Amino acid sequence: MGNKIAVVFGGSRGIGAASVEALARNGYDVAYTYVSAAPDKPVEIPGSRVEAFKVDIGEPDEIAGMLKSVEDSFGAAPDLIFANAGVNVPPGPMAQFDAGNFRGLVEVNIVGAFNILQAAARAIADKGAIVATTTSMVRMAIPGVAPYTASKAAVEVFVRSMSKELAGRGVRVNAVAPGPVDTDLFRAGKDDAAVQRSAGLSVFNRVGRPEEVAEVVVFLASDKASWITGQIIQPNGGMV
Repeated sequence: MGNKIAVVFGGSRGIGAASVEALARNGYDVAYTYVSAAPDKPVEIPGSRVEAFKVDIGEPDEIAGMLKSVEDSFGAAPDLIFANAGVNVPPGPMAQFDAGNFRGLVEVNIVGAFNILQAAARAIADKGAIVATTTSMVRMAIPGVAPYTASKAAVEVFVRSMSKELAGRGVRVNAVAPGPVDTDLFRAGKDDAAVQRSAGLSVFNRVGRPEEVAEVVVFLASDKASWITGQIIQPNGGMV
């Protein structure tokens, strides 16, 4: 019997890249997407096949085409689809928040996530797993990040509804909602003081590591999580 197959949307850096490596180390063949430049260093894990695909999640046809290519090339429908692709923008209070930045959040984090999840519902193997990335901030009001948080709250609604819609096929649908995690996306625009404030949200007084979230994704994909669906799992160091 061959490896299980995983697809990671937004797998070229941060939590996505850590998840690609963790899945491959746990016996998955992995296809992942990037949006601009191809990764400089392809993941190489003995016994696992890892391939990168350029996909614009704003284009439903590109997503569907990629998933069809994966099934044709890897020989079966995906057992896991991880909807991790997303963006952030500079924070700011609602009264001054840039309308263009808000629209950008909507187009990627809501419309793009919808495109991925809709395609995932059609392409996932029976008894497979779908996981999406949201944020623990949905349950903790933090000034300046309401538009970003709202875009992720929409994804949680998608996840909860899909978990009921796909239950008849044995497909589990969950979300991973990290607290602050040390990625390029997290550090963009932050000075050391801002990073330390984020660290202070955890009872451990640090930000998380991408691989700590990746291990939760691997768990949710596995048979060990067979009784978990429609849930928002929060690796956040006790933030909320």
